[in-house]
Amino acid sequence: MDENPASQWTSAAQQAPQDAKFFWTGGPVEVAADTWFASLGSGVTAFATRGGLVLVDTGARLFAGGIADRIRTRTDLPVHTAIYTHGHIDHAFGLESFLVEGQGAPQVVAQERMAERFARYERSPRHNATVNSRQFGGREDDPTFQGEELRFGFPTYEPTRSYQHSLELDVGGTAFELHACRGETDDHTWIYCPERRVLCTGDLIIWGVPNAGNPQKAQRYPWDWAAGLRAMAETGAASLCPGHGGPVVNDPRLVRRILQDTAAFLEEVVERTLAVLEDGSPPHVDVVRRVELPRSEAPWLQPVYDEAEFIVRNVIRYYGGWWSGRPSELKPAPRADVAAELAALSGGPGRLLDRAVELAPRNMALACHLADYALEAAPDNPVIAEGVAALYTDRGARESSLMATNLYRSAAAGALSRLPSA
Repeated sequence: MDENPASQWTSAAQQAPQDAKFFWTGGPVEVAADTWFASLGSGVTAFATRGGLVLVDTGARLFAGGIADRIRTRTDLPVHTAIYTHGHIDHAFGLESFLVEGQGAPQVVAQERMAERFARYERSPRHNATVNSRQFGGREDDPTFQGEELRFGFPTYEPTRSYQHSLELDVGGTAFELHACRGETDDHTWIYCPERRVLCTGDLIIWGVPNAGNPQKAQRYPWDWAAGLRAMAETGAASLCPGHGGPVVNDPRLVRRILQDTAAFLEEVVERTLAVLEDGSPPHVDVVRRVELPRSEAPWLQPVYDEAEFIVRNVIRYYGGWWSGRPSELKPAPRADVAAELAALSGGPGRLLDRAVELAPRNMALACHLADYALEAAPDNPVIAEGVAALYTDRGARESSLMATNLYRSAAAGALSRLPSA
């Protein structure tokens, strides 16, 4: 993997500060003739054709209106076809905002597994709302993720046409090639328009370490993801429209490099993890510690959202099952019982917390283990709750990935929620 980032940028998005890549908001950027990209929360690509507008993704209900307003400064064509790259709510739930008055329902195309995803969402709405409250809000009850606009379930416009492996579409004489690729999800599609040399990757590219290890979400597939990226690199695409962040415009060398670098990163994580698993299948925590994580200076491979350690854990989950490998954890005692026993052995929950605070400057990970046990042994003690919250607030501030930052912030908020005034 090439360790040196590209020195020349070819679009306004690429001139943004490094930490703004994943969160880039802007557009419409003309990525090819009659083709525009805009992003607010996630990206949407609009292709004007003689048959009408083709949209790749439609944003979330919460943000789709803002994206549509941007796109509509360039075209007033009715939407002929919407292609969902995958079924996440920030990509497949905002189509109604793009429709023009009086137009009929558009064709909606997606990979065939998307229906199963929406059915899962319908069965676990409260769970999903809590998970996303933690991940994006840094607390378990963020009201933004409890409301209708970010509700999981079936989108207003469900797919009307599905495919399994690949599909060729023609809309008004413009061809679109759709390819299934398990990656962040099992229902993912990437799209290439050969006439305009525009590649739409969905979340297979997000201007950061790939979201292949999300701690709270379903299985990811980094090996298939890497193969898909290498197939994309062979298209000869000149412009790249990602799931998050800004586009690459008319720079085929940079497009190819981003795709190949990201593929190599994922391949290295997978191969290094399997090598340790093959060395006697040690307990999972030991596998994680023994894997040498790949690193890159490239701006498209920074841990701003997900991170390599989490990808290792996802590889282990796929190949190694749910058991950690520790015999005591096969059928473990209740955590509260373990916490009470450790507190008794150490002189009480307060002593556990004191030791955690003492350890924090030199070993924050170990300190947090002790803090957890202190809180679980004395869940109603406000002094311990405040101390634990302070530790997790500090730990969250030290992290680079949004996932780790917000999960630690959520832990701090959860500890404080035990206080009488909370």
